[in-house]
Amino acid sequence: MAPSDPAASAPANAVETRERRRVLAGTMVGTTIEWYDFFIYAQAAGLVLAPLFLAPLSEANPAVAQVLSFATIGISFLFRPLGAIVAGALGDKFGRKQVLVATLVMMGLATFLIGALPTYAQIGVAAPILLIFLRILQGFSAGGEWGGAALMSVEHAPVEKRGYFGAYPQIGVPCGMILATFVVWAITMVIGQDAFLAWGWRIPFLLSFLLIIVGHLIRKSVEESPVFKLMQDRRAKASAPLRQLFRSNTKEVVLSALIFLANNAAGYLVIAFLATYASRPVEEFGLGMDRGPVLLATTLASFGWLISTLYGGWLCDRIGRVRTFQIGYAMLAAWAVPMWFMIDTGSVLMYFVAVFVFTLGMGLSYGPQSALYAEMFPAEIRYSGVSIGYALGAILGGAFAPMIAELLLTRFDASWTIGAYIVVACAVSFVAVSMVKEPQGVDLHVDDSEPTPAA
Repeated sequence: MAPSDPAASAPANAVETRERRRVLAGTMVGTTIEWYDFFIYAQAAGLVLAPLFLAPLSEANPAVAQVLSFATIGISFLFRPLGAIVAGALGDKFGRKQVLVATLVMMGLATFLIGALPTYAQIGVAAPILLIFLRILQGFSAGGEWGGAALMSVEHAPVEKRGYFGAYPQIGVPCGMILATFVVWAITMVIGQDAFLAWGWRIPFLLSFLLIIVGHLIRKSVEESPVFKLMQDRRAKASAPLRQLFRSNTKEVVLSALIFLANNAAGYLVIAFLATYASRPVEEFGLGMDRGPVLLATTLASFGWLISTLYGGWLCDRIGRVRTFQIGYAMLAAWAVPMWFMIDTGSVLMYFVAVFVFTLGMGLSYGPQSALYAEMFPAEIRYSGVSIGYALGAILGGAFAPMIAELLLTRFDASWTIGAYIVVACAVSFVAVSMVKEPQGVDLHVDDSEPTPAA
């Protein structure tokens, strides 16, 4: 047998390396854009949407109007499972790449149109109705986005680096958060708070059109997942992946939803609630801090989320997915109550430190998620499984977390009760992830056997 020629294998290795880099860039940039769109709405819901789209109620009872504004964030989550079902079925049958491009365009278009919507003062009750409709489109799109991005990255990864590769679509979330918060802060600083409330809030939404073009071009250049290609080569049947999913993997779907519950609830406090709470007037159950510094502090603190998410992906390749999740949720639970006493000092520095430390636990309980979920489901139903589990977890966790936080604050007038809510959520997710038999290293390809790593 002739020895292999290093010169011949080098170009193939170089091509494979370049393709993996394109995959990582495509999943990260695309996910960043998708979540920029989603988070811009969350920021606006806390800062401007109540007086603009719920004007009569906002004038009569600002607190109730703010609760309803936060509730519109949750409405879109209710449509994530539908998006996950549709995208999962299409992704398992026709490929991850095409679905990812479609979800990106749909999300961006809905975001752009929100920026062009007339307000209640201009068209009356039609304004909030149209707003909710576009928010539903955002939720439908987001339901199919994460699963496809996670699988593209993990299914392209070497087995020993699945966690690290899987962290790239995950860091798209804090990157989207950083971008969204920074854009809002920058526009507020340039045109002033009054102008931002009057018309400047539209600019971040309208900018989404440019981001769509960039993300579309990047994702179009990425090759289809090798696992899906293998499924096609073997003529794998995926005509009814949803029925097959719940026939054989219901437990994994439930566990994946519960695992995500606490992380998503904590994330949406950072995304949509904390800056609003810190910057609104004291008489409206806020701290009365200057909005500009608060937004900047939130932006900078979110880098902790980015760094710890990437580290969490790297760490789970070394100590396991389950153990990394457990460490992250223990950190979140330990800090969830004390952070509020720092925030309530009214110091921007203390606010920054409190949120930054909070995001470290969020990252460790988010970085391993792509790899864990991909390894929990067989290839033929993987897109459906991870997408639906993620979407259901988002409903249980983040959908109404800002609204629940607002209700707890107005009911008890004690911010630490919000931290207690997060502690309970962390306990649920900790137990759920502890029920999963460590799946690290299972075969992700099409096989006659279907791994069932959940105990």
